[in-house]
Amino acid sequence: MKVSVIFGTRPEAIKLAPVIIELRKRKDIICNVCVTAQHRQMLDQVLELFNIIPDEDLNLMTDGQSLAEFTSRAIEAIDKYLQKEKPDIILAQGDTTTVFCASLAAFYHKIPFGHVEAGLRTGNIFSPWPEEANRILTSRLATYHFAPTEINKQNLINEGVKESNIFITGNTIIDSLKIALKKIKMAPPKIKGLPGDSIEFIGNKKYILITGHRRENFGEGLENICEAIIELSNKFPDLHFIYPVHLNPTVRETVIKILSSKKTNITIDRIHLIPPQDYLAFIYLMKNAYIILTDSGGVQEEAPSLGKPVFVLRDSTERLEGVVSGTAKLIGTKKNNIVEEISSFISKDVNYKFIIQHKNPYGDGYASRRIVKIITEIFKI
Repeated sequence: MKVSVIFGTRPEAIKLAPVIIELRKRKDIICNVCVTAQHRQMLDQVLELFNIIPDEDLNLMTDGQSLAEFTSRAIEAIDKYLQKEKPDIILAQGDTTTVFCASLAAFYHKIPFGHVEAGLRTGNIFSPWPEEANRILTSRLATYHFAPTEINKQNLINEGVKESNIFITGNTIIDSLKIALKKIKMAPPKIKGLPGDSIEFIGNKKYILITGHRRENFGEGLENICEAIIELSNKFPDLHFIYPVHLNPTVRETVIKILSSKKTNITIDRIHLIPPQDYLAFIYLMKNAYIILTDSGGVQEEAPSLGKPVFVLRDSTERLEGVVSGTAKLIGTKKNNIVEEISSFISKDVNYKFIIQHKNPYGDGYASRRIVKIITEIFKI
């Protein structure tokens, strides 16, 4: 049996790496890896970490291309790849433009398509943008749906997906997290961009970890987040703020303009704008953070396993399980609201005890094993 795994970004690579590892344990499965390189540099870091060498590298990343340009190039490139490879099933993960293009190309070739992390929904097609549309369109084209949770399964059923084609597996990101934590325990990674000995810094400083890259937060939303960081820094002089700044030029321009400016009247050396970190380094930052502020989906899923409170810098989330369980809280991007929510949390130590007591609602670290088992049962191998 031949399985093609197609992905293009760092988050996809992180979530599909344990699936590839499980597939390659099977002597009766040929696992072929194809990357679009939608994120070139950040993707390569993860491939190296998990020792995954792509069988096909479409290398579609170019500076300044629009979503429409990437979509057209990706569909054509994946189409040619499938003509040559002829897999029995295609696997892709999540809600990127790559996963939508892979599902559409699979449909054109009448090849069964397995959607890993299926069924996540916000109910607003423009939030997150374009991810919500990508996942909806992919669900309409997919053959098999590997849903992380019961909520995700119900979303698919509500949209008319046949229940027999939906499988609750947990989220594969927890599988990767377990691998990462073992590596960190053996050798703590150094953090690029922090002053002095980064391991000593992480061990001795109390800090808030921030990430922000969603397109719907570009402009006013991201500006508000940065202004809130300044106010929190003034309010809590014992806290440091670590912000790995995304490579997207729009994100970098806004963040650096506001948080590197000497006009901010703050102690700049407590706000650390550092380069994007590789996967192990970022997990290490999360593991030792006091609080996490993020608009990332993956961080919402990982943080509960680390016992870390997550404040989600969005107005809606497709990951409601964390909100319901109390491990995450939606706070939007209004400056005053961010400052009020974080200030309130800091004053209530009981919140930490509440979060640490909860299990991760997104999985137990065995999702990849379940997915491979389901595929072998479907294809009777």
